[in-house]
Amino acid sequence: MSIWRGPQKLILASQSRARRMLLENAGLDFEALPADIDERAVQKNSGLSAPEEIASLLAREKALFVSRQKPGQYVVGADQTLALGERMFSKPAGRAQAAEQLGLLAGQTHALHSAVSVARDGQALFNDVSVARMTMRQLAAGEIEAYLDQAGEAVTTSVGAYQLEGLGGHLFERIEGDHFTILGLPLLSLLAFLRREGLLAV
Repeated sequence: MSIWRGPQKLILASQSRARRMLLENAGLDFEALPADIDERAVQKNSGLSAPEEIASLLAREKALFVSRQKPGQYVVGADQTLALGERMFSKPAGRAQAAEQLGLLAGQTHALHSAVSVARDGQALFNDVSVARMTMRQLAAGEIEAYLDQAGEAVTTSVGAYQLEGLGGHLFERIEGDHFTILGLPLLSLLAFLRREGLLAV
């Protein structure tokens, strides 16, 4: 029996494997339908520069975009930004850029801002942003190359060139923040919202 009590399936406006896994593990009945938006254009046109505001904006825009195509259904949008001080990082375009990012992050503490938004019928109903602080250990050039050899193309699928749930765990010495935030979805606040809406059995 499903925990989900909505009349229609929940929709996740994301193609992220980690986010799908989080919702599956939480027992939610959902379908994934990625939002076809130009994230960089949305960010540029917004004029925003704070990482948490950008993450929140993109999560909301994704949820709104898909909700307009799926009348009556609750749509979850999510986004994550990585910032080292004032500098924001995007997904690396390839191995060389991944190595460059890891070199900059090594020995430093960076912030992951994870945002979630829920929309229905083109209206945003809920927004939340949480932060995790990640301290990467010092890495020699040879260690970065060895990591990249093992991780392969996966390094281009997430900001910072790592996935903590996989080989990325080798890169860190300290983490402050919850597991869900690190994986890119503030799950506890999302579940609390869905519960308030009467959509969950637990």
